Amino acid sequence: MRMSELHAVGEKAEIGSYTFTEENIVRFARRYDPQRFHIDKETAKDTLFGGLCASGWHTTAAWMQTFLAFWRSQGAALAQKGLTAPNLGPSPGFQKLQWLRPIFPGDVVTYSVALLASRPLASRPGWHLNTILCEGVNQNGDPVMRFESGVLEFD
Repeated sequence: MRMSELHAVGEKAEIGSYTFTEENIVRFARRYDPQRFHIDKETAKDTLFGGLCASGWHTTAAWMQTFLAFWRSQGAALAQKGLTAPNLGPSPGFQKLQWLRPIFPGDVVTYSVALLASRPLASRPGWHLNTILCEGVNQNGDPVMRFESGVLEFD
């Protein structure tokens, strides 16, 4: 079964939510993006954001976490029907990454994915390249992040 058989082009699937707490914002930022507005709520008050906010990389990593959990659940649901989920492999890259609004402690971001295109790879029989749109909105429905990604699929 191919991803394009599970999801129609343009069909958006909600994949899960992630709550950004002060603790997980600071923990992620200390390790991967230690800018003052991500690690210290007092000095963050004097920045463009006016307070502690999540790293864009954290926002994107949380999308990946929710996508993997979603994909595992899709595989389990298909297995119960006697079907096999598509084998998704690595991504050859992404483009058009946008962090549209800051994420503050207490914000809940709900993530989604939509299949934009799927094509076979001439150089690798049995392989496809899927292009997906990855998005997140906060608890108010405001878009906070968006990017397009390639995902390899193989037999």
